[in-house]
Amino acid sequence: MSSERQYELVLFGASGYTGKLTAEHIVKYLPTDLKWALAGRSEQKLSALRDALKAINPDRKEPGIEVAELSKPDLDALAKKTKLIITTVGPYHMYGTVCFEACAENGTHYVDCTGEVPWVKDMIDKFHEKAKSTGAIMIPECGIESAPPDLQAYILAKYVRKQLNVGITDTINSIFEISGSVSGGTLLTVLTIMDSYPLSTLAASMKPYALSPIPGPTLPSPFSLLSKIIGVRSVPDLGMLTTSPTGSTDITIVNRSWGLLDGGNLYGHKFNFHEFFRVRNWFQGLLMHFSLSFGMLALMAPPVRWAVKKLVTQPGFGPSEENSKNDFIHYKAIAKTDSEPVRRAEATLKYHGGMYYLTGVLIAEAAMVILRGKSPAHELGGGVLTPATLGEEFVERLDKVGVNTSVRML
Repeated sequence: MSSERQYELVLFGASGYTGKLTAEHIVKYLPTDLKWALAGRSEQKLSALRDALKAINPDRKEPGIEVAELSKPDLDALAKKTKLIITTVGPYHMYGTVCFEACAENGTHYVDCTGEVPWVKDMIDKFHEKAKSTGAIMIPECGIESAPPDLQAYILAKYVRKQLNVGITDTINSIFEISGSVSGGTLLTVLTIMDSYPLSTLAASMKPYALSPIPGPTLPSPFSLLSKIIGVRSVPDLGMLTTSPTGSTDITIVNRSWGLLDGGNLYGHKFNFHEFFRVRNWFQGLLMHFSLSFGMLALMAPPVRWAVKKLVTQPGFGPSEENSKNDFIHYKAIAKTDSEPVRRAEATLKYHGGMYYLTGVLIAEAAMVILRGKSPAHELGGGVLTPATLGEEFVERLDKVGVNTSVRML
């Protein structure tokens, strides 16, 4: 990559809901010597955002403005101007491929906040080798899906390896506590992705090791058949757990990290990962599990998706700052050592603030690790990678801006 590029970072989709939150974090917390720009289709909206950002931090140098359509010529030109693009333009399976391709071809680093696993699998299949050849570090799913659980598994594996020099197994991550709501763009993504991919493709891409560069281990399940059917189980130190709305998405990314980081040797070759949602009691767990299950079944019917689309808010809108100020999320994960004597370790990740604010924090700080840090991703030399490949420097940067992690042996 040329060191003479005009910008270090371009935020594409800056005037959208998540884009604005990301821009606010950049202005508040990223280095003041960062050369960056706001990019999107509307110069008027970008100028208004730049004015709003100036009010947040009047002493900071203003970002540039780059007007770009969702076209290959525009995004090729944009990718050649910058070292890294953060894109918040979704649904990504509809609008993200051109930007992804432009970055892979031009050796431009890339970060996004998609949760669309079928699309991510497409991008890996089409552009991983190209990105490796150009040196582009490309990190999809670096927002609330799926950076927090990916980092939970990473810090557990790293800590246990350092303390005991063994791997981990039966790793269970829980969304332990949460308060927040979703944006119109998130709801629209769920609906449109079911329109865009055959059910067989959706099912294949959501298998636990669908994104892993190496085959996953064949291990017995730590859960009973009954708990799988009813979706509820009790786990020591985590409590009553049920199906997580983001579990399948997060598991695929965590398992890709497992395969990328030293060919599975860091985590161990008995590593497996599960994610659940903590509930107060059995009844709440059953209700949530079957609501999610029947809800997804209903959405398989095109008329149901059409009706729901009429009811959801449009992309660009989401929870207000006032409504989000008391939001929070707390993840807690437990892992066992993969050899005798069996020990257990616990990791936590906590953030006080809205879920989309957290996404803005995650993708902005990930960009800084790529641009100015050293990480396993740099050692891998490029390709379609994962949040965990940004390593301990990513964890440390997040801790300084309110995303607090801890890890200990139990």
